[in-house]
Amino acid sequence: MPSGARTAASGDVATLVTRYDDARAVMADPRFSRNLARQGAARLSTTEDGGLFSRSRDGAADINEGQGHMRWRRLLSRWFTARKMEVWRPRVQAMTDDLLDAMLAKGSPGNLSAGLGLPLPVRVICALVGAPSEDQDKFAHWSRTMLTLTRNTQEEVDQAYREFNAYVSDLVDRNRANPGDDLLSELTQITDAEDGRLSQAELIATVRGLLLAGHETTSNMITIMVAMLLSDRERFEAVIDDPDLVPGTVEEVLRLDSTLSAIGGVPRFITEDVELSGATVPAGSTLIPIISGANRDPAKFPDPERFDPRRQNSNQHLTFGAGPHYCLGQPLARLELQVVLGTLVRRLPGLHLRDSPDTLRLRTGAMSGGLQDVWVTW
Repeated sequence: MPSGARTAASGDVATLVTRYDDARAVMADPRFSRNLARQGAARLSTTEDGGLFSRSRDGAADINEGQGHMRWRRLLSRWFTARKMEVWRPRVQAMTDDLLDAMLAKGSPGNLSAGLGLPLPVRVICALVGAPSEDQDKFAHWSRTMLTLTRNTQEEVDQAYREFNAYVSDLVDRNRANPGDDLLSELTQITDAEDGRLSQAELIATVRGLLLAGHETTSNMITIMVAMLLSDRERFEAVIDDPDLVPGTVEEVLRLDSTLSAIGGVPRFITEDVELSGATVPAGSTLIPIISGANRDPAKFPDPERFDPRRQNSNQHLTFGAGPHYCLGQPLARLELQVVLGTLVRRLPGLHLRDSPDTLRLRTGAMSGGLQDVWVTW
């Protein structure tokens, strides 16, 4: 059942949901809407629009809710399977090796955040959508600005959306006219007897979703993963001794992290009374499923604080959501994390944190959390 309340940066209040079954129900039940652009919904950001979830959907509102969302998922899901994403493994590996080579060339210690964690997912996203790699700084800037809580003004946010939408609209037009071997080119060619094809607005919204989820969250997760494993180095050494532990280690990192989101999880809003674990949640409530709490629920994960890469149900965590909004891009995120970890244990078995774990600082001011600079030695 709901376990408390949180005051957002805007001053509005949301109800927190921490038990696994309740959090999963909030994510999966269509009565809990992700659209906070409604009367009475809590605003998260200090900007006038209230932040990403309160903002107008820019002509693609129907891909976020109901039948429109299901149509969108049917059209895209065929391209986001684990098998499809696995084709990208050699390219992700090459990008990882290239970035690591550059970091090693500068000598120890190195800033893992700036050298690998931040640039790798942006390079991957640029390759996925057929954008020139030299535009990766633009993508990083737009992503950071769109996810603001307190660090950007409304004018800066609006400008980022305008620039992003114009850039991607032009990119869609060019890829539709001259398809390449990138994912966006494939998406422009999608057509289905029942569902038709993706509109320009839907394609822009799709690329925006890829950018925000694929860049910010994966970038943060790379540095979180390294910090979590090196702060208790037996975890890292276990993977050195047995590389087959890479997938399970990634899942436990995803399950146990509590820093990835500054707000806890994607908020939901209800327009009717709803029961959770026998308690009535009144209409007009904004709820935030606290993923770090749900992922530590002992009713779901026995001995939940124990880091166990062989845990049988570790991949049932809620880090990628649940239900109709389960993250389409999770196969790619998992792939990137697995490639990074596998590469580090293979090439840098002597990797250590430069600083004490308790001196690592959280990133602030944005909906995505994570850590600031993580320095390593080898």
